Parts: sequence; C-alpha cells; structure tokens
Amino acid sequence: MKAKFDLVVVGAGPAGLAAARAAAQGGMTIAVVDDNPRAGGQIWRQGPGVAMPGALRESLADLIGRANVTFYNGAKISALNDLGEMIIESAASGGMSISFGQLIIASGARERLLPFAGWTLPGVTGAGALQALIKGGMPVRGERVVLAGSGPLLIAALATARAAGANVIACVEQAPWRAIASFGISLGATPSKAWQAMRLTRGFAGTRYWADSVVTQALGDDRVEAAVVRRGGRDVKLECDRIACGYGLVPNVSLAQMAGCALARGAVEVDDLQRTSVRGIWAAGECTGIGGMELARAEGEIAGLAACGRPVPAQLIRERDRWRRFAQRVARAFELGARARAWPSAETILCRCEDVAFGDVSAHATWRDAKLHTRCGMGPCQGRICGAAVQTYFGWDAAMPRPPLAPTGIGALLEAQSQSKNDARL
Repeated sequence: MKAKFDLVVVGAGPAGLAAARAAAQGGMTIAVVDDNPRAGGQIWRQGPGVAMPGALRESLADLIGRANVTFYNGAKISALNDLGEMIIESAASGGMSISFGQLIIASGARERLLPFAGWTLPGVTGAGALQALIKGGMPVRGERVVLAGSGPLLIAALATARAAGANVIACVEQAPWRAIASFGISLGATPSKAWQAMRLTRGFAGTRYWADSVVTQALGDDRVEAAVVRRGGRDVKLECDRIACGYGLVPNVSLAQMAGCALARGAVEVDDLQRTSVRGIWAAGECTGIGGMELARAEGEIAGLAACGRPVPAQLIRERDRWRRFAQRVARAFELGARARAWPSAETILCRCEDVAFGDVSAHATWRDAKLHTRCGMGPCQGRICGAAVQTYFGWDAAMPRPPLAPTGIGALLEAQSQSKNDARL
C-alpha cells in the first residue's frame, strides 16, 4: 500500500531535523526523506573517521526512537503532484508512493561552480565537494591543494583538508581585502562565529591567502598539475595535485518550483512562519536563502512548530532574525566581483553533461533558446551546475523543472504507480 503521513520533511540536514523534532512533539506522523545514505546534510555529513557532532547525535537520538517518525535515507524524489503525493526511489525500498497532508521543504543548497579553462580535468572539484569527498573517506594526505572561490566555505574546506593531511598551498578568495576586513570586524556581533573563525583559521600558517584573486586555468594532461591564479595584473602558476573551487552556494529550489512555490531573488519565498505561497507547504534552511547552520535550525524549528499548529515563541523568531542579519553581512562581504563574473574563453566547456562550450551558449538570448539549440542543461544533472553559471553570467533564471527530478528507473516509477492504483481500489 501507499505510505501515508501527516507531514513529510524533505531534507535531513540541520533545518530538516529541527523541523521534524518540533513537529514530532505534536504527535504527527512524519516521514523524513533525504538523498544521502545517512542523516546530517552537508554540514553534518557522516563518513569514515568523522566524529558525529553533538547536535546531530542529539537530534537523531530524539527522532529515531519515536514511533511516529520514519526515515527514508538514500531516497531520491522523482515527482510531486498537487494531490499531496510524491514518488521516491531508494535502494532499500525501490520505487514507492508517499501521500502527505503537509510538506516542509528543507532541500538545502548547491555549490556554485563557475567554469574556467581546464576545469573538467580530473582533480578539479568544488570546495564543498572536496569537503564531502574527504568526509566520505577519500584520501588526500600529502596532496598539494589549491582552494579557490569565495566565502566562508573556503575556510571550512581548508580546515577539513588540513585535518585530513592535505598540503593546502593557497586559498584564493575573489573578494577584496577591504570587504574581508570589514566582515571580520562585524563578527563581534556574533561571538560564536568569531570563535569559529578563529578556530578554523588556525591552519593558515604556511598557506598563502590571496584576496582579490581568481583561478583562471587548470593545467595538466591526464589530471590537474597546476593552477593559474590571476592576482592584480599578473598570472601566477602554482603546481598542485588538486584544485577545489566554489563561489559560494545557491538555494536548491527545484522541488519547491515543482510544487508551485513562489521564489524571490532565487530562493523560496516564505512568511514569518516559514509558510510558502502554497497552502500546506513550508520551507526552511538554505533553500530560502543562504545563511548557515544556526539560521537553518531556527527556521526549521519554526516551520515544524507552525506545521503542527503549535505556537512559535517570540524568542525563536528573534533568534532567526539575528542570524538573518548575519547572513546579510556575509552576502555583502563576499558578493561576486568583476573578476569572478568575467566570462571564460569561448571554447571553455560550460555544460559538462552535454559537452557544450561557453561560446555556443553565449550566442543565444535566453536560457530556453540555448537549451533548444545546444542541449545545454539537458543532461543527467538537468542544469543544476551550468544553470547556476548562466544565471551568474547572463542573469537567466532556470526553467521550471519537470519530472523526474532525478534520474529514476522505469521499474521504480511503475512500482510506485502500482501502489497508488492498489490504494485507490481499497
């Protein structure tokens, strides 16, 4: 039979887990659906040799023992309709249909990758992707790593790489020194973040930290062998074994778009109680705007309380608003400048799935035209990577996603459809 729940929470990161905990106390039957094999999201990603953070351990201890909470880990959402049904596929349960009364979307964010010459070479990843790979058990001990891009994620990736034994030879930040210094001073308003920054930057000894600089090329034959960094008016070549380059994060709004939720500035639009424009759907965490773990947890708790009809304490609203102000300071300090937004060469690959060059895409006026003529954004990732790049370069908004949201086996779709039909007969 089709699985039925009062509430489905999509995402098992800080926002989703906070939402599930808040709603579970109200007695609702809850499903937590996440595409990772273990709960925690990117910030609390579990893996070999990774100590489980105390906040994650506490959240799971509270949720896993509850009879009214079911976890679907390693589950991809293929489709969602306006009748309160979704189709998911997982290795454990195959394809199945889930019906729900209410929905909380805590789908997080994706890393923004901006192409440069040679970025398709083996050994080039995103900065957040490097973190995930290391936490997943990939060995980097002794490797020479160049980190590049923008924002606090670079510092977190630096700390992770250094702890795993990598030799981070340079951290290349596109923001100018004046913006970074101003942001550092502003950390006085959030002492916990100031302490976190001090702890993460202990590993800077022996590492170049270059502001107002960008990686423009990865050199190598079979894999990356060097990075070319533009500093001021000159290029500097750094020999390395790995380049991890990410220009911050962008909200993951595909599911919200499919549900018909309104967007504002590329993120899911919500009111003071985290309600979206669609009745019965809430959103929390980085899909509503990039703001960090503390903001995500506050938003998740608010959404969970509101979804089960419980009052939201004024103190929790103030806590959320405090972290929203911090997020605004981060956004101002690390706003992408002209260097980061500079177009790559025409022959640089933009869409890795379909091997489409930047010049072929830039010749068109809209994202739709570019897709129709070049197949850019029509590969397995469905424009999740190149879509963020074209939005940065041209201001093009991603097209409305169509099912399936993720590659899904025909057998799984048929199995889910069969469950819905059998349930309808009953």
